[in-house]
Amino acid sequence: MRLSPIVVALAALAVSPTAFAQTSPFDAARLSEHIRVLSADDFEGRGIATPAEDKVIAYLSEQYAAAGLQPGGEAGSWTQAVALNRFTASNVQASVTVGDWSQALTQGEQIVVSTRRPGQDRVALADAPLVFVGYGIHAPERDWDDFKGQDMTGKILVVLVNDADFEEPALDTFGGKAMTYYGRWTYKYEEAARQGAAGVIIVHETEPASYGWTTVRNSWSGANFDIVRADADERVPLEAWIQRDLAVDLFQRAGLDFEALKRSARSREFQPVALTGAALDVGFDVAAETIETHNVIARLPGSTRPDETFLYTGHWDHIGVGTPDANGDAIFNGAVDNASGTAGLLELARVLGSGPAPERSVVFISFTAEESGLLGSEYYAANPIYPLATTVGGINMDSANVYGRVKGMGVIGYGQSDLDDRLLPLVEAQGRVIQPDANPASGSYFRSDHFPLAKRGVPMAYVDSAGDFIDEPIAERTAERDAYGANRYHQADDEWSADWDYAGQIQDLDLYLALGRSLVNSRDWPQWKAGSEFATVRAQTSAERQ
Repeated sequence: MRLSPIVVALAALAVSPTAFAQTSPFDAARLSEHIRVLSADDFEGRGIATPAEDKVIAYLSEQYAAAGLQPGGEAGSWTQAVALNRFTASNVQASVTVGDWSQALTQGEQIVVSTRRPGQDRVALADAPLVFVGYGIHAPERDWDDFKGQDMTGKILVVLVNDADFEEPALDTFGGKAMTYYGRWTYKYEEAARQGAAGVIIVHETEPASYGWTTVRNSWSGANFDIVRADADERVPLEAWIQRDLAVDLFQRAGLDFEALKRSARSREFQPVALTGAALDVGFDVAAETIETHNVIARLPGSTRPDETFLYTGHWDHIGVGTPDANGDAIFNGAVDNASGTAGLLELARVLGSGPAPERSVVFISFTAEESGLLGSEYYAANPIYPLATTVGGINMDSANVYGRVKGMGVIGYGQSDLDDRLLPLVEAQGRVIQPDANPASGSYFRSDHFPLAKRGVPMAYVDSAGDFIDEPIAERTAERDAYGANRYHQADDEWSADWDYAGQIQDLDLYLALGRSLVNSRDWPQWKAGSEFATVRAQTSAERQ
């Protein structure tokens, strides 16, 4: 009887957690050295489209080559050029009117406006009508359509953040409390463009958004980036947020009850509601420029089915050089985020490159511009070098555990695909447990580089260490992990330490290796689970995976 690859992988890992770590092919010293180099001051925070990018490309390509991998990028190179548009709004003037009443809106205070639509140096919308479209969702597979076929051309759509189940999880139309992609701000803007709208205003509410107004102001008031798009109509001219209190007042002046309409928006029978007599006037200048950055791609060709591809991914970029902190340090080194994940990619490449050739190809992608909005991965997913229809699946690594072994394996987006089921026996073989996302309503699944691939149908896992530490001193390890999130994440203090404990990252790498090998040496195709918003697009290419 031929055992399944999952069983084979499980048998290979069916040892005690201690022996598992001792027999791992991964090397803590190599991980540490990769992180030290990539997060050193001379790499200047790994900012995109800076001289530091050339250093990153050189280092990664040298390491991939030393691991025995082939260039996997364009025209036999190690890279894929990623063209980005950078948009900066200035001289913003905005006001809202209802009948004889009007209120001026200050950028960053009551409203935040931006654009990612190419080909315009100014956005000017005068007396644009407002229409409330609930959550702004069109999801045929869930029998849900907030637009009901009405013409949205030239209108400003007012939408709620998150999806209908957030306020009332018992509805279970969108999987309960956990956010689906339909709840993300990115989806709201994309769907509005498909509807032909002139713009979108998202009503900010802290709990369903999972972040406060300060995050909105800081994230959208400066430069915004997007991949270069052939079709400008994929973006609306105006992308905006408003404070909840302003929305409530605006609705009341238009003779509407904001809370009552929120409740009605949770129903499939919801119909768009015009804010009668209400209009938005907004104008701002747009400074746009195109920059070029690069994904770094390496490939281990498959021996029998080289046209079928499994991915290991993680972003190489960080924030670069910014405002000096209290200590005068202006270099955002990004040691944990994400030199640690990049180090994991290099170690996986070394281990797989030194072993027998896989049946399917394995491709390693070090994405650029994650910190600018997942744009390196978005560009690759929109312009794949290896067809997405025959991409088996993949694992994304972002900010590894450098504090020691833990009892759990956290699965962000738990329940989306059967990769969860494939992971379970491997996790249990390590004496660990799977821990679903602790806060699924925040939409963490949609905030890292696996997501642009997932939304185009490729099953992707986003998993890493979670839970309590195993080894003493537990309190000190916990405090160090917590301090990173509180004090060093996206700060100049995210620096390499010679004292880090890589046993936890090595546990995770062992799992990534086992899961990858179980799929590259099989004919299995991971599947999205029933109800996943990504199953429909994957099904459209099913004939290519026979």
